[in-house]
Amino acid sequence: MSQYFDIGDETLWNPSNGAARLFLRQVEVFEAELELPSGLGPMRNDECHIDPEVFGVFVHALLARHRRTGHTIILALSESFVGVVVALAQRAGIGIDWERLEAFPDGPLADVQVFAAGASAPGEGGAWAAGVRARAAELSRGMAR
Repeated sequence: MSQYFDIGDETLWNPSNGAARLFLRQVEVFEAELELPSGLGPMRNDECHIDPEVFGVFVHALLARHRRTGHTIILALSESFVGVVVALAQRAGIGIDWERLEAFPDGPLADVQVFAAGASAPGEGGAWAAGVRARAAELSRGMAR
């Protein structure tokens, strides 16, 4: 069995039940962290409908938060989720303002990791965006439509 993530009549992703369930649970975690709705509706009759406008806002907020952290554990825990979200956004035709995100998004650093030698900071914008895009492209190749 599989489940469908759709915008209108277009299926963006058709993962297995287990992958869909795990992804939607991660969506709930990041909705709570960002204090924003994701635009992903509930899974009903094996279909999850996505509101592209709300999802676009969620994607940008998720990427801005991801960009503002240099915490290695948080980055490790969120990297693949961010990649799947970016892949879905790209399939949905949602534009991502990479230039603005690379420049360093508005807002304070989040979850800075402190070492004996000092605090960690997010990496350079161009390298950060290239890494996120590469991970999204890798994951997109494995995502059935």
